[in-house]
Amino acid sequence: MAVSPAMAEDLAAAITRLYEDAELAIIERIRRALAQGIDSPLWAEIKLRSIGDLREAVEHVANALQTDANGAVAQALATAYGRGRQAAVAELGALDIGRELHARRILPNAPSVDRLAASYAQDTRPLYQRITRAVVDTYRNVVSRVSAGPLLGIETRRQASQRALDQLAQRGVSGFTDRAGRNWELAAYAEMAVRSVTARAAIEGHTDALAEIGVGLVIVSDAPLECPLCAQWEGEILTLSGPPGPQALRVEHAIQPEGLFAPTRTLAVHVAGSLIEARAAGLFHPNCRHSLAAYLPGVTTRPPHHATPGTTYEDTQRQREIERHIRRWKRVQAAAMDEAARKRAGAKVRAWQAAQREHVDAHPDLRRKPVREQIGSAR
Repeated sequence: MAVSPAMAEDLAAAITRLYEDAELAIIERIRRALAQGIDSPLWAEIKLRSIGDLREAVEHVANALQTDANGAVAQALATAYGRGRQAAVAELGALDIGRELHARRILPNAPSVDRLAASYAQDTRPLYQRITRAVVDTYRNVVSRVSAGPLLGIETRRQASQRALDQLAQRGVSGFTDRAGRNWELAAYAEMAVRSVTARAAIEGHTDALAEIGVGLVIVSDAPLECPLCAQWEGEILTLSGPPGPQALRVEHAIQPEGLFAPTRTLAVHVAGSLIEARAAGLFHPNCRHSLAAYLPGVTTRPPHHATPGTTYEDTQRQREIERHIRRWKRVQAAAMDEAARKRAGAKVRAWQAAQREHVDAHPDLRRKPVREQIGSAR
């Protein structure tokens, strides 16, 4: 049984719901804070004095989210690592080495799981630190802009508040920017991080198990609609350890003849590089479609090529773009201060959902996944 990032997707999805709920809770708190007493002539003064209450409420949400998410991630990593290990057992079950691996029945490698959990906590710590400041800054700017609008006779206070809330909802809570300059909403960034680290745990559980029994080579699947980052590694053999770069190896055949004086069978194998090298170049990125399997010299064959006529990688990216539009307008709908604004946002949601149906219907190789259209999804 091959191992792939998809093996841990359900674990990441469960944790992502924590962030989705937190993001909606924060948007709802801002909406309620702005709407309360909006017709009062002292509205701006009251709102500015209540910033401390809003800060305390958001800090409570952020702290609870960090505690719950880190605990859930630690459990998910142990599960993902175990699944990867069991995939190696299933993959080699018919061979003596597979039975040897199964007989060991050791628990997931605690150091590996702990290391990945610590990596996740470190990667997401800046996100929690930014939540409160970003929300308070947004709230203060909204109050300032809304106060100026009606004085100038440009628009009503409610209309100005709604417009500012719409902008917040379309951008998403936090507005976190990573080192590559990409902007992320709270739940989207967290989901990307969770899916990445749980996929890594599954793959490490698999490769650690293979290394324990002396299997040093793996092979990458040929997946449909691959991205440019992964295309160069499709169907290639990789080493679990050793130097990077392509090389020719002379290795023993996986099945040797029996008998004391039987000659050892060997064969030449071309490897494209190391697994570490391939992953550093982008293989097994979040949402990667590829899988990894043990390569047994003389037994394993290269995977067949999956042709997808009429559908391209660019078509999959258009689907992701439509999903982002759907999520954005769902956030705007959640931030609506009255029924009219809620209906306008709902109409936009339905329009983009219709565009999604048309796009998927036009490309039979694509599959619509409603979870990707929920608030907070990064897939």
